[in-house]
Amino acid sequence: QCLTALLGGFDDQRLDRHLGDLSGGERRRVELAALILDDVDVLILDEPTNHLDIEAVAWLATYLRSQRTLALVVVTHDRWFLDEVSDRTWEVVNGSVEEYDGGYSAFVLAKAERSRQASTEQAKRNNLIRKELAWLRRGAPARTTKPKFRIDAANELIATEPPPRDSIELLAFAGSRLGKVVYELEDVSVQLGPRQILQGCWWNVGPGDRIALVGVNGAGKTTLLKVMLGELVPDAGKVVAGKTVKPAYLSQHLAELDPSWRVLEAIERVANRVELGKGQELTASQLAERLGFDSDGQWTRVAELSGGQRRRLQLARLLMDGPNVLVLDEPTNDFDVETLTALEDLLDSFGGTLIVVSHDRYFCERVTDLVFGLLGDGKVRHLPGGIVEYLKIRQETDHVPLMADDSSTPDDSLSGVGVATQVLDATQARAAKKQLSRLERTIAACDKEEQNLHEQLAAHATDYEKCAELNAALNESQERKNEAEVAWMELAETLEGVD
Repeated sequence: QCLTALLGGFDDQRLDRHLGDLSGGERRRVELAALILDDVDVLILDEPTNHLDIEAVAWLATYLRSQRTLALVVVTHDRWFLDEVSDRTWEVVNGSVEEYDGGYSAFVLAKAERSRQASTEQAKRNNLIRKELAWLRRGAPARTTKPKFRIDAANELIATEPPPRDSIELLAFAGSRLGKVVYELEDVSVQLGPRQILQGCWWNVGPGDRIALVGVNGAGKTTLLKVMLGELVPDAGKVVAGKTVKPAYLSQHLAELDPSWRVLEAIERVANRVELGKGQELTASQLAERLGFDSDGQWTRVAELSGGQRRRLQLARLLMDGPNVLVLDEPTNDFDVETLTALEDLLDSFGGTLIVVSHDRYFCERVTDLVFGLLGDGKVRHLPGGIVEYLKIRQETDHVPLMADDSSTPDDSLSGVGVATQVLDATQARAAKKQLSRLERTIAACDKEEQNLHEQLAAHATDYEKCAELNAALNESQERKNEAEVAWMELAETLEGVD
């Protein structure tokens, strides 16, 4: 079980290879497998989830929980993993170690309570703690059942905290920047050597979508992203990109930068200011600070940066270019928890389409709304049940690749909605209902946008050029709304009689 879970993709031939012939990630997985199978009383793990896929992380957590007599000390940025395996949390801060009962969620609750009682002056940090606490309580209530301490004060702290993202506002902003089409993959096939990575794949990425892409190591997630972005030409099929799409791609490999540059200089070489969302404009220095570079750190030379700091700088440069599509491939590697929290806060206001590939389950659930999976059949499959559904499918199939029915239509393989199908199974029905909700949000966003445009028209009644510009925007908004309403009616008709 250990070999299967942690060394997924290692066939008999690869198991006979010398360690020196393996990649760094493969060697780390082998070392981890050997370590946890050893007969020890105390196990100390430093970032054990690096280079593991979501499925392997889930298996490792389950295994460690079952070892009742084993003392475990773990250092990790993977907050979901911390919640699963730990019953005490130590925070190293300002040269001291503070102890908390429970896992990460309990730690956030307790820290919020302590901050409130102490009336700390670190207002910026407290705002992020409060925001994350609100998400934990609203979006994952089961996680907060473990703490034994009183949480009434913590609940009081977040009573007026709004949801992390204004979905309607962001959707309207994304629609205005991206139009109707972002990316469409039509019957795409890709073969790398003897392996068929994608086969007859249909996938649609829309404006304002926030997508987590999951799959085992080697499933083809990075290949799919490269095909979508035009970095890799498919063997068959075609990729359609929207005319206004301006993507930014954070790959797993660090970009080469001039080692003599200072951090702020490297960012300002891209731009001095950037608008990430409606009303969210940042200077280069402000963005650098949001990503963990304080005023002193912004004058550090690139040559002196660690791997994690270089990755943060790479992300800052990408964001500074003002993209409307952000593609992040394993963005949490080498980031500490505080930086991850700041990144999540930043992404909450990103007014565009977001696609994330990450083994960090907490991060995926925190910043995305949709989950798509590569399950070994060459297709991209919508998973309405999220990562839980993905893990369930993988467990039920016992790691056997799923071969899709060749008769499935593009819409079925795209999202599981199957609008043209009269009888929906349970999974398709859930997907259809979720799509219905998305269409309702789009319609509401258009209504709000139209109201705002009418107000601007009244305010600029004597400015004919401005009125013409506003009228064009109004017509475009009304067209988007009409299309969404037609799609809503078709989908609602399909769902008639479905509980």
